[in-house]
Amino acid sequence: MDLEKHPAAPAAPAPAELRASDADRDRIAQILADALAEGRLDAEEHSERLDSLYALKTVGELEVLVRDLPAPGGAPLPPRYAGAAPAAAGDPAVGPTETVVAVCSSSARKGRWRPGAHTRAVSVMGDITIDLTEAVFEQQVTEINVTSVLGNVEILVPENVTLRGYGNGVLGNFEVHGVGRAVTDPQAPVVIIRGFALLGNIEARPKLGARLVDLSLKLRKRQEG
Repeated sequence: MDLEKHPAAPAAPAPAELRASDADRDRIAQILADALAEGRLDAEEHSERLDSLYALKTVGELEVLVRDLPAPGGAPLPPRYAGAAPAAAGDPAVGPTETVVAVCSSSARKGRWRPGAHTRAVSVMGDITIDLTEAVFEQQVTEINVTSVLGNVEILVPENVTLRGYGNGVLGNFEVHGVGRAVTDPQAPVVIIRGFALLGNIEARPKLGARLVDLSLKLRKRQEG
């Protein structure tokens, strides 16, 4: 018989006490986006909860944000906004993460394109431009994760889109302009920039004069002209 006392193994943390992962935050962001689209949250409530989403640390804290909301139904952004087109039949509401890479080179996404819910941009001694001013948004929340090492990344959005930024730089620059501007449209999509710059530059800003509500009119004039 072994009478020697052994120290008890440390208890595993409860699921609610675990540190939240990017996937956990993405799941909560989707629930909030669905709630806004369905009218369960107004624009101000959605904004407040979305701000808290990236400040909270544990899974349990994240769950508090959506405990009064149903699970995500996967519904795409409703076509109530003139600048946003509904998803085509059979298309998933949230597609795979698109990756934009520039290594000692340049890369760009611009014009009439459909950004997914998640885009990853990596610049290593290169230049990346992501221009959303004529993009077709098929979801309420679009998130762009950016890493810049000795590189430059510029992101442009329509002036009435809600723009939010969470990031920092080490001997580099991370700037998101126009956060909290009063001219944003509560019905417009939300673009979240999350980034890290090491000896590099990341800048996101609204492009004055470019508004989602104007896109359908511009396209119609081009077709008629």
